[in-house]
Amino acid sequence: MPTRLKDFATAVVAVVEPETSAFVAAQLMRKHHVGALVVVDAAEKSRPVGILTDRDLVLALMAEGLDPEVFTAGDIMSVELVQANPEMDAMDAVALMRRHRLRRLVIVDEAGRLTGVVTMEDILELLTRELADLAAGVIGARDREFEQRA
Repeated sequence: MPTRLKDFATAVVAVVEPETSAFVAAQLMRKHHVGALVVVDAAEKSRPVGILTDRDLVLALMAEGLDPEVFTAGDIMSVELVQANPEMDAMDAVALMRRHRLRRLVIVDEAGRLTGVVTMEDILELLTRELADLAAGVIGARDREFEQRA
């Protein structure tokens, strides 16, 4: 049976508004132990408008020697936000991530409201569990066959 994103994606998402300083955004990433924050519309706090990654902070600010207190999440966020539907199959999400060279997808419902995030790590954990279950089934069948022969 296909696994849908809503079955394993992270539902609690760290968010910031576009006006949040890059410095505060970096502190939030550290506090929540995440490498990205979803940037949401200031008025409609459930509608994603971009994503801000730790890489964005490094390349846009740190490498340029710019002041993270002056620049905001909205200044440096990625606005080409690739979104997925909660009903999307995990393997379709992998294909979408590969096509766009992404490590994470923002998940939105039909109304465009943020419902979660799925990361490449989430998908790897899912595949690891699936492979472990498959291996256990194969080993169990082999052991039963061996016992029947003995």
